[in-house]
Amino acid sequence: MTPQDALSQLEALAEPVKAGEMAAYHKVERRYLGIANPDIDTLYKAWRKETDIPQRIEIAAFLWDSDIHEAKVAAAKLLTQARINPDDAVWDEICRWVPTFDAWAVADHACGAGARRLFLNDKRLDQIEAWTTDENMWVRRAALVMTLPWTKSNYPKENELAQRDRILGWAAGYVTDPEWFIQKSVSWWLRSLARHDPARVQKFLDEHGENMKPFAFKDASRTL
Repeated sequence: MTPQDALSQLEALAEPVKAGEMAAYHKVERRYLGIANPDIDTLYKAWRKETDIPQRIEIAAFLWDSDIHEAKVAAAKLLTQARINPDDAVWDEICRWVPTFDAWAVADHACGAGARRLFLNDKRLDQIEAWTTDENMWVRRAALVMTLPWTKSNYPKENELAQRDRILGWAAGYVTDPEWFIQKSVSWWLRSLARHDPARVQKFLDEHGENMKPFAFKDASRTL
C-alpha cells in the first residue's frame, strides 16, 4: 500500500458531474473528484488494515499535499483515531496542515483528527493558544474547532474546568472579530457547551454577548 495507490483508488471513483457540483458548492479553487463521504470511508478503513502508523502518516501527507478535496478529507479520516501511542508524529502532521486551511470542510475533518490527539495530551493547548492570534482566519478558527471536546462533559474534572475556562477566554477575544467564520466558531463552541453547562454559557453571553454579531448570539443561545 503506497501513497500513490491510495490516490489512484480515490481517482478511480471520480464522478465528473458531482465534482462540478462540489466545486460550485465549496467555492475554493482546487481539484474535486465528486466522491461521497461513505465511499471515502470504505477506502480509508481498508487502508488502515494494510498499514501501520508511519505508513498512514506517509499516505496522509501525500494525499493532503495533492490539494484534491477528497484526498484531503481521506487524509484527515485516516489519522482520526482514538488510540495512537506514541502519537507525536501524527500530531505533528496534523499541525503541518493547519496553516494551509482555506475551507471549512477540509479544516473540520482535520480538526476532528487533531481534537483526539489534543484531548489526550492537554499540554498541547499551549501550542493551540498561539493560533488564536494568527493572521490566517482559518488558523484562528481551528483553535476553537479543535478544542470542542472540552464542551462535551457533564462532569468535567477540575483540570478540565480550568481548561474550559481558558478556551472560553480565547473565545472572548474573538467576539469582536468581524470574520463570519470566527463568529460562527464562537457560537458553535458555546452552543455545544450549553448542552452540558448552560450556566457557564449564559455567563459568557452576559459578559460578551453585546459584542457578538447578532446571528452568532442567536446561534449560541439556541440550546439554552
